[in-house]
Amino acid sequence: MDTSIVPLTGKVKYQITLDPGVWIFDDRKVDLNTYFQDEEKAKNELEEYTRNMSKNWTREIQEGATSPPTLKTEKKYEKEKILTGTFGIPLAPFLTNAQPEEGAAILLILTGDTNEEVALPLSKSNEIILGFSKDGKPLKEDGPVHIFYKDGSNLQNPIKNVRGIKVK
Repeated sequence: MDTSIVPLTGKVKYQITLDPGVWIFDDRKVDLNTYFQDEEKAKNELEEYTRNMSKNWTREIQEGATSPPTLKTEKKYEKEKILTGTFGIPLAPFLTNAQPEEGAAILLILTGDTNEEVALPLSKSNEIILGFSKDGKPLKEDGPVHIFYKDGSNLQNPIKNVRGIKVK
C-alpha cells in the first residue's frame, strides 16, 4: 500500500483516497502557523474592517489614493508561502463527499504500521484538520498526515502516522 495516501473507507457510500500531495494547490488549505491563533481575531473582524476602511478613506481624502500591490507581487508572495509554509486542510468536505451511511457514528483513525486505532465520534469530524506539510515539506517520516483538533487542544501532540480513516 502506498504510504503517501490515506484511504477513507467503512460505512460510506463512496470509499475515497485522500492524496495530501495535491492539497497544496487546494483553496481550502489553512496555514497551521496562524490558524489556531486566528480564532480570537475572527470575533472582531467586522469591527476591525470598518475601522481600517475608515482610516483608509480618511487617508485617501487627505493624501490621495495609492495603487494596490500588483498581481505579480501577490503571486510571488504566495509561491514563497507555499514553499515554506505549514498547512492543513479540514476533513469535513472529504467526509461529506464520501457520504457516511445512516447509522454511522464512529470515526476510526488508523495509525502506524500495526493499524492502531483512535476512535472519535463522527459528529466531531467537522472539528478535524488534516496537517499535510511542515515548513514547505510533506510529512514523510511520521505522516502522510497529522490530525489536529480545531480548538488547538492537541497542537503540541497531534495524531501522527495516519494510515487510514474508517467510518463505523
